[in-house]
Amino acid sequence: MKIYYKDREWPPEYRKVLEKMKEIIDPVTGESILDSGVLAGLEVKGDTLKVWLKFESNAEYNILGSAAMAYSKIVGDIMEKFALVMFDKVYVYDLGNNPIGIFENKGNGRK
Repeated sequence: MKIYYKDREWPPEYRKVLEKMKEIIDPVTGESILDSGVLAGLEVKGDTLKVWLKFESNAEYNILGSAAMAYSKIVGDIMEKFALVMFDKVYVYDLGNNPIGIFENKGNGRK
């Protein structure tokens, strides 16, 4: 995983992903997930994208916390932007490295 910070020099395959990430809005702040600090890190390898978000996803927090819906929207937006469009496998994790979003194309690849 490469830790995300704004001024880092990114390889071309990461820059493409980060350009798309700018379009994903954090509903809590109204900013992109890059500017709001939600994106913790990412990994781009071939047909696989892995994304780590700066939050914890334990059951009690998600039931009681209002941010759970915002995080669900962010995970859904990540899947919409990247699954099958740019990558055959997309994994989203919380800071505890728990998977909170998984997409694996079992078909014949991207269209």
